Amino acid sequence: MLYYLHEMARLSMAPARAMSEGMRFALNSPFNPMVDTPMVRALASTADIFEHLTRSYGKPHWALDTTTIGGEEVAVEEEVLIKRTYCDLLHFKRAQQRDGQRKDPKLLIVAPLSGHYATLVRGTVEAMLPDHDVYITDWRDCRMIPVTQDRFNLNDYIDYLIDFLHVLGPNTHMIAVCQPSVPALAAVSVMSAWGDNCLPASLTMIGGPIDTRKSPTQVNKLAMEHPIEWFERNVVVQVPPPYPGVFRKVYPGFIQLTNFIAMNYERHLESYGQLFDHLVQGDDEAADKKRAFYEEYRAVMDLPAEFYLQTVETVFQKHSLPKGEMIARWHPVLPAHITRTALMCIEGELDDISGIGQTKAALEITPNLADDKKAYMLAKGVGHYGLFNGGKWREKIAPAIKQFIRTHDHEIGAGAKGAAKSSWQGIDRRGGNRRG
Repeated sequence: MLYYLHEMARLSMAPARAMSEGMRFALNSPFNPMVDTPMVRALASTADIFEHLTRSYGKPHWALDTTTIGGEEVAVEEEVLIKRTYCDLLHFKRAQQRDGQRKDPKLLIVAPLSGHYATLVRGTVEAMLPDHDVYITDWRDCRMIPVTQDRFNLNDYIDYLIDFLHVLGPNTHMIAVCQPSVPALAAVSVMSAWGDNCLPASLTMIGGPIDTRKSPTQVNKLAMEHPIEWFERNVVVQVPPPYPGVFRKVYPGFIQLTNFIAMNYERHLESYGQLFDHLVQGDDEAADKKRAFYEEYRAVMDLPAEFYLQTVETVFQKHSLPKGEMIARWHPVLPAHITRTALMCIEGELDDISGIGQTKAALEITPNLADDKKAYMLAKGVGHYGLFNGGKWREKIAPAIKQFIRTHDHEIGAGAKGAAKSSWQGIDRRGGNRRG
């Protein structure tokens, strides 16, 4: 019923949204003699924000048509390497790579399946493209998948990652952004126990909930306050018509978005106030940046109910991975088996979703991994989103990850290790408490 009410509310706003859009065009028309008066600019800005707030947003475009390599602009082509029911393995193929000129490390970026589209990590891809052969998990909106198709849970997620690593082959590197840190570490643990030849050379986990008992955030506390049956009754609903996934049980993206906004309600209210001021003042560049951020932020997708519920129970309630009690299919998930894959953990000082110490726990539950294959970075003054997008990501975090990858790449490694010692400022190679 909740999803039906949401759709009714969305459709009921359509006439008002259309009127608001028409008013905005009329007020901003060059033929309007009062277009530059304060009152008209305020009315036009109000109409603009109303239309923006009531609009539904589909999957954004990647818009990564080029990258810059050695000062030269290079064309980038999107290529779907594997097509699965719930996810495509997308390859960003660079022109120099097609010509055989580049032999950069293979990098699999595991985008979060937590309510937003994979395009949320566009900044991550953009920063890594010049120096890596980049692949990414491009998740699909569950409401667009017919109920007759396969189900998808946390075990399937781990299976997908193992399959993708087998396709990409040995000496692949992985970056797990937030939520996928758990299935990524699980996949590496299982493959390590197998002695798999396609084991990734390195795994970087960014703001991931490896052990949510450490510095619990509001998100972690909510998961612990209610039994799993409460989540099944209150936040799992059926997809309504006319979506292709009608009657499929999902955790709706609009609930996740509401929770994210509620966590920082005053900050978002202030941000929209700034957008209004930019529009009134005619600061189009600042307004466009603010609008673009929210168009990306408010583009949400539905999650499979079985995946959501299993994740809540396994990761946030039972803490199965750090306890050594997690099972993927019939395979015990034991990080102690990891001896060959280098691990890097990155956390944000101001992260209000994954608290300090939650990601670093991965270094503590891998006792058989050598210290020189472990690295930790605490980014000062950085929140959750800033760990993989924005200025501090580009200037500090991404360069550290690139150096880490090159140091542990099986083909490049030896030549990069010397440089690593002098360039990894703020990173503790043993997983200690040094900050950067």
